[in-house]
Amino acid sequence: MNTTPQPDPRDRPARLTVGVVGAGRVGPALAASLQLAGHRPVAVSAVSDTSRRRAEEMLPDVPVVPPAEVLERSELVLLTVPDDALPELVSGLADTGAVRPGQLLVHTSGRYGAKVLDPALRAGALPLALHPAMTFTGTPVDVQRLAGCSFGVTAPDELRLAAEALVIEMGGEPEWIAEENRPLYHAALALGANHLVTLVAQSLELLRTAGVGAPDRMLGPLLGAALDNALRSGDAALTGPVARGDAGTVAAHVSELRRHAPGTVAGYLAMARATADRALAHGLLKPELAETLLGVLADSAAGTGTTGGTDGGGSTPGDTP
Repeated sequence: MNTTPQPDPRDRPARLTVGVVGAGRVGPALAASLQLAGHRPVAVSAVSDTSRRRAEEMLPDVPVVPPAEVLERSELVLLTVPDDALPELVSGLADTGAVRPGQLLVHTSGRYGAKVLDPALRAGALPLALHPAMTFTGTPVDVQRLAGCSFGVTAPDELRLAAEALVIEMGGEPEWIAEENRPLYHAALALGANHLVTLVAQSLELLRTAGVGAPDRMLGPLLGAALDNALRSGDAALTGPVARGDAGTVAAHVSELRRHAPGTVAGYLAMARATADRALAHGLLKPELAETLLGVLADSAAGTGTTGGTDGGGSTPGDTP
């Protein structure tokens, strides 16, 4: 066992004072993570009572001050505001002279790359785009979740090493994203993560309506296995009535959804069509079954679908519903 005293992270060289503009769910977690690496949070801006409470919980003893004062106190500034507010914030800070030459200015927007920070760059700041591919709760658990989290990194070539080093200090894994690919990158994450929450919430509600007493317990193992299979095997992991071509079952689904949860029908049909296309392209869905299935989906989208159609039969034992 090594009994050699370990140096305090605060004694490391090149430690930075850190400020946060926007105490939403992301900023305080990143600042707290940087604090664990030895950096020193010195200021945070917060507007609502909720964000103030979050700042106090995640960054105790760090003063809450206006954005301009955050920049005045900090060598590294985290701009963690909603995407649509970011360009105006950057321009405003640069126009008022709040940005200092040599100051590291980091935004966490998935949509934007480094160019949104051009007004600050002209003022001498060092622009970095570091987007954590993670969903945040606004609680201390977020700091733990950053371990192994991928970050979408975009920055000028001369700052690439600095950007990647900050990500690694937060326990993350840097993934370089070209400036022009940021919107597509962000769309992919939103499609996979944000829409997943909607799908799961709808599924929970439908199971409750069907009389299931513990829908979360029912869905947990199923969704965990489905996610694991999808990450491992991609389209080969597709199962269920659409991938099998069970047109009658799909028609029955649509009929029940129209009766109990009409707001879910459009999403069901869109995802069923996308699933059918992928299953057909991957050779999982037989062409002769696909024709009937796609006809049911088209009729259902037009509002003429019924519970009739080809009966594809029930699930085979052990098959995912």
